[in-house]
Amino acid sequence: MSSPGPVPRLGQMPEDRDPVVWVLSDDRAGNTSQALGVAEALGWEFITKDVRYTWAGRLPNLLRQASLIGVDAASGAAMVSPWPDLVIAAGRRTAPVARWIKRRNPSAYLCQIMWPGATGLKDFDLIAVPSHDHLPGLRDNVMRVTGAPHRVTEGRLAIEAARWHGRLGSLKRPLFALIVGGSTKNRTFTTEMARDLGEQVGAMVRANAGSLVVTTSRRTGREAETALMESLPAPAHVFRWGDKGENPYFGYLAHASAVIVTGDSVSMVSEACATQAPVYVYAPPALITPKHARLHQNLYALGLAEPLSGLYRPWVHPPLNAASDIAATIRRALVGDRV
Repeated sequence: MSSPGPVPRLGQMPEDRDPVVWVLSDDRAGNTSQALGVAEALGWEFITKDVRYTWAGRLPNLLRQASLIGVDAASGAAMVSPWPDLVIAAGRRTAPVARWIKRRNPSAYLCQIMWPGATGLKDFDLIAVPSHDHLPGLRDNVMRVTGAPHRVTEGRLAIEAARWHGRLGSLKRPLFALIVGGSTKNRTFTTEMARDLGEQVGAMVRANAGSLVVTTSRRTGREAETALMESLPAPAHVFRWGDKGENPYFGYLAHASAVIVTGDSVSMVSEACATQAPVYVYAPPALITPKHARLHQNLYALGLAEPLSGLYRPWVHPPLNAASDIAATIRRALVGDRV
């Protein structure tokens, strides 16, 4: 589900210690989650370094170069020795910070998730990019992955299944988990789409005499959420954006017989495919960008998901998590075959 990727500097770490790992965490929650997913998959202790930006953080990396330009004073003050052996970061704005750290420790291994832009590419030991981005002319230090790395592992699902067993374990099966995103920068999740989604999911639930759990997001919107809920059979459990209490999202994934997910978010679709349950993607053309459509086609071709059609059949697939593939490449580079 990913290209083999480069494995430079095989086994460079001394055998008497694990690498010192920094994860750069900024205000893009999705980016941070991807970086943390890789760090957790490695199994080494790591330090999270918060990165907060000034207005200059919006400048192109061609101007920021390998520097702390655009990083606020408090974040910059926390970037002190001992310097890391490994830096894991995600997104364009963290790339100058990672490169600045490498100037302090030239032997540091830089793993950048998503394309950092064309500036300073030789500084990165590993750049993990999604296959559906169709980036041309990729370099030797670039690894293609399917979907987005995330934090939904087999271990976490087992923990969440136990934690939510009392509230979800007794629900009638098959249990359908509906995960709803919504509007994006250039596309709108309309009330008509919401009703169509609700009608298709409702048909699946009724035809299989199952139960339904639903969660919505900040991007769903009040009107679309209302239209969706009116067109669905009564959910056995629901968590709307803004509801008080613990979010059952991971519990839903852990207990689901099938996951229905809107295709507007790479992360949500990738996390749905981290389960072994059937995954059905709701992807009307008016909601989905060409890039997202390419991801969906990749998932369909790999047998990891199917387009939502209103029909349900039980099937299983291997869990998808690019984080484990990226982590395996880093581990081979830094410690080789060492356990």
